[in-house]
Amino acid sequence: MDRRMKEEEEEDIFYSPENMEASDNEENGRNDEDEKTMLSHLRATLEKQDPSCKEIDDLTLRRFLRARDLDVEKASRMFIKYLTWRRSFVPKGSISVSEIINQLNDNKIYMQGTDTRGCPVLVVFGAKHFPSKGGTEELKRSFNSLLSQTKKYFLNFLTQYST
Repeated sequence: MDRRMKEEEEEDIFYSPENMEASDNEENGRNDEDEKTMLSHLRATLEKQDPSCKEIDDLTLRRFLRARDLDVEKASRMFIKYLTWRRSFVPKGSISVSEIINQLNDNKIYMQGTDTRGCPVLVVFGAKHFPSKGGTEELKRSFNSLLSQTKKYFLNFLTQYST
């Protein structure tokens, strides 16, 4: 009997991307039309401030919009700050392997495939970090590079299952 109850509880905990998005919208009193409208306003605002924002996908903009409770002005300020940081930290648009070679040679960070839901799994061995080898900036760049790759993989996963 207890085992069956635990299985039912586990089923309640597991959410598909569709259920997660639906429950998130219900909890925050949002509906999709409001969010789509605000997303188009955010895109228009950002394109006025920085024409290169046309390349940014809707999922990324939606993340910033949701982080600021659908406030377009706050989300646009936050996104512009992010773009400014990103351009200074990754001036070429991506981090090359030659910039983080010491971190990669230490074998401390791995992308380990996906979990049962299809989300990417990132494994980090903190004990393999030696500050004298490569330095803090290289470590930051290596994490940024790997998280960017993970983000791309996860966004592809979400777009497959959100439609």
